[in-house]
Amino acid sequence: MLLYFSVKMKHLEKDLSVASLHRELRTKLVGQNILYYPVTSSTMDVAKQAVREGAEEGTIVIADHQTAGRGRLGRRWWAPAESSILLSIILHPDLDQLPRLNMAAALAVVHSIEKVTGLRPVIKWPNDVLIEGKKVSGALIESDVQDETVNSAILGIGLNVNLDPSSIPEISETATSLREVLKEEVSRLEMLRSLLGEFEELYSALHQGEPIDKLWRQRLETLGKRVTVRYGEMVEEGYAESVDDDGNLLLRRPDGSLLTIVAGDVTLQV
Repeated sequence: MLLYFSVKMKHLEKDLSVASLHRELRTKLVGQNILYYPVTSSTMDVAKQAVREGAEEGTIVIADHQTAGRGRLGRRWWAPAESSILLSIILHPDLDQLPRLNMAAALAVVHSIEKVTGLRPVIKWPNDVLIEGKKVSGALIESDVQDETVNSAILGIGLNVNLDPSSIPEISETATSLREVLKEEVSRLEMLRSLLGEFEELYSALHQGEPIDKLWRQRLETLGKRVTVRYGEMVEEGYAESVDDDGNLLLRRPDGSLLTIVAGDVTLQV
């Protein structure tokens, strides 16, 4: 009987059903309304539809599998069924808070990984989370802004929990997962509970005007290094000197000029 109870609890711990999430979450805003899908095209697309239908702030869309998940810069987000956290959060930030959602997302992932696993991830500008030089998580923000008013913002977060990167040729050399590093499975439910709690704290701090950008800067592994930045059709090389208050990268070119980069893809020069 005790063995059965133990096995059953282990199964429930990994369950991402609405019932298990409501039972485990301790947040007051984020996750109070949950839209769960075993399979969907993209949690971002579902969240957009939910916004059109009047979904309240803090609503989350969670899926076990996406058939058309996407990441930053138009890339596809690869994740086999039941391997990852695939999450979108509906938010209503003020306009000046919008650029800092990237910071809050990355920090929430970093803090939750540390608390649940003891690992020490870092952030690659602007919001990729790395462990041992490989990507374990990324974030995507899509917003509706009119006349300097943010009607809505949708924050998407992908976190590789029990993913086997070697099974996906497109990311096998650049991605990792918590299981890959720890050599054992990690509860997605525990990670999601921690992640949503950490994000709610940071989002609340944003509303209160607290400088979360300082915490974010401390975790950036990009600063102080020679980098190559690709944005649009442009490629720039230089020294990642700093970031401004909105999180834009300040790149010192070889000729001494300073370039502000709002969005792009950074790689460290060897």
